[in-house]
Amino acid sequence: MTWRASATAAPSSVVTAGSDPRVRLGGLSWAHFVNDGAANFLPGVLPAILVGLHLPIALAGTLMAALLVGQGLQPFVGLIGDRIGGRSLVLFGLLGSSLGAGLVGWVASPAALIAVLALIGVSNAMFHPQALAGVRQLADTRQGLAMSIFLVGGEIGRGVWPVLAGLCVSLGGLAWLGLLAVPGLLSLAVVWSCAPALTPRSPQAEPIAWRIHIGPLARLVGYCALRAFVIFCSVTLLPLMWSADGGSLTAGASLITVLLVVGVFGNLSGGWLADRLGSRALLIGSMLIVAPCAAGLGWVDGIGLWVLTAVLGIALFATLPLTILIAQDVLPENRSFGSGLALGLANALGAVAVIGVGPLVDSAGAAAGFMLAAAAALAAAVLAIWVPQHASNE
Repeated sequence: MTWRASATAAPSSVVTAGSDPRVRLGGLSWAHFVNDGAANFLPGVLPAILVGLHLPIALAGTLMAALLVGQGLQPFVGLIGDRIGGRSLVLFGLLGSSLGAGLVGWVASPAALIAVLALIGVSNAMFHPQALAGVRQLADTRQGLAMSIFLVGGEIGRGVWPVLAGLCVSLGGLAWLGLLAVPGLLSLAVVWSCAPALTPRSPQAEPIAWRIHIGPLARLVGYCALRAFVIFCSVTLLPLMWSADGGSLTAGASLITVLLVVGVFGNLSGGWLADRLGSRALLIGSMLIVAPCAAGLGWVDGIGLWVLTAVLGIALFATLPLTILIAQDVLPENRSFGSGLALGLANALGAVAVIGVGPLVDSAGAAAGFMLAAAAALAAAVLAIWVPQHASNE
């Protein structure tokens, strides 16, 4: 892999940790682990929060939407990030996600909880666009691998932190969730040292050619939104289903860990598969695997549930780095914006759709929710036929 020390960045991007781009990528991956962990541990303790605030299970989707819908701001944050350059939005995003995580266990009303979840969602939106653009800037070639390494940090964070949150609640109650703010606050210096200071977009640069790009971007965002819906359905329903069957809070959160952490194998192999099969084949094939796995989650139990969850994670996350690179290909001079569309806007659309899952599960059971997720995966496989392809630079 060929790396560059932010050749197109402002001189201020060359700092002590910035002399080795591989070290900087490692630092950004750690920051991604901490940020996404703090911003996504809610499903692991959602059963305890519903009980603590005396809320019905039908509101589970609404709480998840409050947490995730703020990611819809990522495209706008990306536009700002492209215009101002630097790395300040990455810093503010990590700070807000961490503080919000620490406040979740201290709220005393549903309104306060939704406000804190919204703070986390907005902060999470601030973190990603500049960070994703910075990762691509660090590597000349094998950008898919560099993107995968960065995204692995976030996936492991989303997988590990629900279990950590469950342990905190089991040992000391909801108030112990305040401990989850500490890693992010201590990692702000890492972000300052490792994130490239992006070059501001020139005022004389050509404006975005919306007539050319709107169609390909809409199809890509639609695909990513359907994939996000499947992910959010799975991480919401698995712990609730486990808890409803009498399982422990920590074990239910461990299902999320299996989904996301085992999904790292899909993340790391996705670029390799795309180079050999073609990006479109990977986009379609992965969703054809996701659909039967998602449908089966509502019907299997025992070891089969854990195995099916692992396979689902691998198939879901195999396409994540690829879709971000495709968005950046479509908008090469607005990479923060492109990243925000493929990740943030798509996640927000998927989150809004999850609102309807709570009442469905309340009336028809978890199997109905998983069948809906399977249908979304099949729709994504069809849509992938018209999604732009990524040309590898290996």
